[in-house]
Amino acid sequence: MKTKYLIGLFFASVLASCSDFFEAPSKSSLDESVIFSTPGLARGAVDGILIPMMETNSYRGRYLPMYGMNTDAEWHNSSQNQNGTTDLATYNAQPNNDQMNLANAAWAMMYSGIERANLCIRGLRTHGSPATNPEMGELLAAALTYRAIYYADLIKAWGDVPARFEPITSETLYQPKADRDVIYNQLIKDLEEAATLAPWPNGSALTSSVEKVNKAFVKGLRARLALVAAGYSQRPDGIRKGQLADFTEQQLYQIALQECKDVIESGRAHLEPSFETLWRKYNQENSAAGGESLWEIPFSPIRGRMLFTFAVRHDAADQWHNNGANRGGVAGPLPNLFYDYDAKDTRRDVTCVPYKYGAASGTTTSPINGATRPFARQELVGLNTWYFGKFRYEWMTRFVDNSNDDGVNKIYMRYAEILLMAVEAANELGDIGTAKNYLKEIRRRAFAAADHATKVDTYVDALGGKEAVFNAIVDEHKFEFTGEMERKQALIRWNLLGTKLDEAKVKMNNLRNQSGEYADVPANVYYRYAADDETLEIYGLNRGETTNPGAGWTETAQVWVRPGAIADAKIDNIYRRNPDNYQFWPIFQVFIDGSNGTLVNDYGY
Repeated sequence: MKTKYLIGLFFASVLASCSDFFEAPSKSSLDESVIFSTPGLARGAVDGILIPMMETNSYRGRYLPMYGMNTDAEWHNSSQNQNGTTDLATYNAQPNNDQMNLANAAWAMMYSGIERANLCIRGLRTHGSPATNPEMGELLAAALTYRAIYYADLIKAWGDVPARFEPITSETLYQPKADRDVIYNQLIKDLEEAATLAPWPNGSALTSSVEKVNKAFVKGLRARLALVAAGYSQRPDGIRKGQLADFTEQQLYQIALQECKDVIESGRAHLEPSFETLWRKYNQENSAAGGESLWEIPFSPIRGRMLFTFAVRHDAADQWHNNGANRGGVAGPLPNLFYDYDAKDTRRDVTCVPYKYGAASGTTTSPINGATRPFARQELVGLNTWYFGKFRYEWMTRFVDNSNDDGVNKIYMRYAEILLMAVEAANELGDIGTAKNYLKEIRRRAFAAADHATKVDTYVDALGGKEAVFNAIVDEHKFEFTGEMERKQALIRWNLLGTKLDEAKVKMNNLRNQSGEYADVPANVYYRYAADDETLEIYGLNRGETTNPGAGWTETAQVWVRPGAIADAKIDNIYRRNPDNYQFWPIFQVFIDGSNGTLVNDYGY
């Protein structure tokens, strides 16, 4: 059973009134010794650190649905339209953005979460004996990790941000931005400590679920932050690498590799046997630890908008959901991505979906809950609009019957990333053999066993030195993680954001013109319905499918691939301003105005 919205007694009084908090000791602050020496109360307080994630204008309804687009793999499907939402995607955000310039928006909620974490960390260190009490140690590990998550996501979206590692006092209420390297330096040390305290998946009662922090995730998060800290990003003085006080670039890669090796060699997590199995289990809300998912943001059934935003589109409430009309499909893969995959790569058809569920007509029995429901069929869309097949109402086992949220968790990290980070770190350290071995493991899952000799062994063995392996990493990351909104930060730290977005423009132009690498893509697509009269069968998407399949097939009304299939405006507006000059969102005006003059925007905002 999901454990969301556990509002600890601690936070109910400590955070109830800012003025009370800053002017006089609150009743709860006097009771820290009780709260953080009592496991049940302490657990409620630590669980409460995540409450700010669930708020409408925080992760739930703003940050997760809006951060991560547009890249060389995914884009907002209405990028050609200019509004507050698409501005966030197209590198055109303004400080007065109507989606984020809100007093209770993601920035504020993240710092609320950090304050909760700081209070818990202080209380557990002072009263919980985490070094000798495993249960309290596990809670301290969770508090340190949750704080790291908030900071990692703040930096990912805004670059340099204020650093708060102690509970707020009246003297520290207003703080300027800190260099992100100061924050990364602290987080990498914090997560080292957390990893010593957190149990492995299934190592305790709590870590039987991926909704609770475990050692594999902590180590993976530390590896991720080490790679980000070692990479490039836009600074007030230009795009460059940073410099941490306690870790050299070489040490950061060593940390990343060792943490990933620890997870791999533990045997406590693994790839699911197939890519489709992974995503079916996700949509079925299988939260058992020990598989591929390492940690998930735990939404309740009436919170969260992962499918609401990213699923294969449903024009109406139908046999698969009652989540409202026009759900899913806000974003999708770039049109060229389907053709960039190897045709034998099993990730392709899971990731890239060229159809939606159309208007409902008549009724049918819902396969999920057995109720009589409006019936909708799959319908082809156009070359310019694809959907992420990783998120599907039709793969759920719970019928979503809420018009505003779907309640499906967000996978924050999975084992495939551990493997790919190990490839990258080993490659940077010159251990090409180890890098190739881990890369092979990723690709073995992507291809059928009959294709391993050519698609895995021959492909990887043919990679020459460090540069060739790096280029393979960049491609593999795209094929593995499209739709999970991890690509943007990866391109930034590789210093490839602008380059790859410009490359994407060229690719989409070549695709619609059937030129360059897409010269042999078929122009015509045909379809028919399977025996269930709902499921599309499609011919003409794959290279080589160029002949009319004959009776029973219907040709699309317009030629699928043609010069006008993707509008100039949609291609041009994958970014509105140079993405390398606007890698981060501005600090929104409400927070600038409320900072007592301590916060300012950089990067030309």
